[in-house]
Amino acid sequence: MTAPLLPGQVVAQTDRLRLYAMSDDAHADAALMLALLNDAAFIRNIADRGVRTLEQARDYLRNGALRSYAEHGFGMYAVQLKDTGVLIGNCGLVRREGLDGPDLGYALLPDHCGRGYAGEAARAVIADTRARLGISRLQAIVNPDNAASIGLLQKLGFEFERMVALPHVEHALDLFHLNVPTEANA
Repeated sequence: MTAPLLPGQVVAQTDRLRLYAMSDDAHADAALMLALLNDAAFIRNIADRGVRTLEQARDYLRNGALRSYAEHGFGMYAVQLKDTGVLIGNCGLVRREGLDGPDLGYALLPDHCGRGYAGEAARAVIADTRARLGISRLQAIVNPDNAASIGLLQKLGFEFERMVALPHVEHALDLFHLNVPTEANA
């Protein structure tokens, strides 16, 4: 098993971005999650998690990303601009009930959409998946009407697999998969 991630541990970097393991003790991480979880696009395309305060955001981190870091060695990571230190969203892997493997997820704050950051962060997570975690297959779920996210998944090499019904989700979702390339054919 992969070693658990430590809060603040950098997982991946690109030319513009740093992805790191979040902490429930870091005000900036809780504030990022509070903003993301209450963004209209997040609520429309992912779900309304009912998180309305910083303390609820800290609980959400404890029960989600931090638990996943400890159990799986991966989770959702904060996405930070390297040049300014501004937190712009999250990207990472989730073990979701109803799926048989890790699921790639991403969400950006609205001011940072349309600049290629989601794709850049997702490629960094995919590279980490291969190098550090040794995972050979990823999945991704998306609302069928979320054309932007579907387009990004296809750009990343994900292929549509089937419609899927997951526990605690009211409607069917598109399930995509990616056979993570090895170094030799990346």
